[in-house]
Amino acid sequence: MDSVVARRAWQRVEPLHAVTYFAPETRTATDALGLKGGWMSYFGCRAAPLGPAPAAVVTAVFHGFHPAMVARAIPDAWRAATPEQLLETRLIAVDAAYRRLLGEDADGVGGPAVRQAAELTAAAAGAASTAGRPLAAANAALTTPAEPHLALWQAATVLREHRGDGHVTALVAAGVEPCQSQVLAAAAGRAPADVLRQARKWSEAEWAEAVDGLAARGWVTAAGELTAEGRTARVDIERHTDRLALGPYAALGAQRCDELLTALHGLAARVVAAGGVPWPNPIGVPWPPTDEIT
Repeated sequence: MDSVVARRAWQRVEPLHAVTYFAPETRTATDALGLKGGWMSYFGCRAAPLGPAPAAVVTAVFHGFHPAMVARAIPDAWRAATPEQLLETRLIAVDAAYRRLLGEDADGVGGPAVRQAAELTAAAAGAASTAGRPLAAANAALTTPAEPHLALWQAATVLREHRGDGHVTALVAAGVEPCQSQVLAAAAGRAPADVLRQARKWSEAEWAEAVDGLAARGWVTAAGELTAEGRTARVDIERHTDRLALGPYAALGAQRCDELLTALHGLAARVVAAGGVPWPNPIGVPWPPTDEIT
């Protein structure tokens, strides 16, 4: 099976997972627990499967964020709510968000499309090797919710973090530092440089230093634009990521994988159309999906 399948799957999994980061239901729920601000909500909810991890660990596994940004949220998030409370809260928020975005009729959260997608996504997630993948492993260890739409979200989260852990591996193997990874993403057009710099809280001086480091390797110009060598390097990193992410989909076999992509596409398109995930955003996943690596 060609590794491009993993890229196609990611582009359809990501909108279904990322709802939790943009849904107002998440912020409302975490505010009620005493967490302060959207970023404490983000770090607390995403890191909760790891347990009360210190800021240094969260910074390491998330990779692209400024350490000081993480330290403003962690460990304060654990003082406001336990990881167990946040795991329950994020499911409550996703439940409300999915019901709003997908509806509650026969075509919505309880319908056959969601049930089929949940079954296939869970099968793929269950086949994912979590060796060396801390976020995927932590999410895979959670109890699967009974409701199909929540089981779908959790399985999508495992697959999303499985790919993300692999992407960090590919970046580290290529010698790309956290801020440099954001510079490369901006240079490739994933999201505007100012959006990524501010969303990950890198200073202008730190961003300029990252540009200089990549320019010294011949990957970007002094202005932060990709060179031909840099584009090749970035494509290599993305293809490495695709190869590392392929296992769960290869385990399904070609026919079931095609069924999975079709099921996910329909639901992700509905989430996007309903405004569940805005574009552009710091995640940088393209919609509509494309096989092209930017």
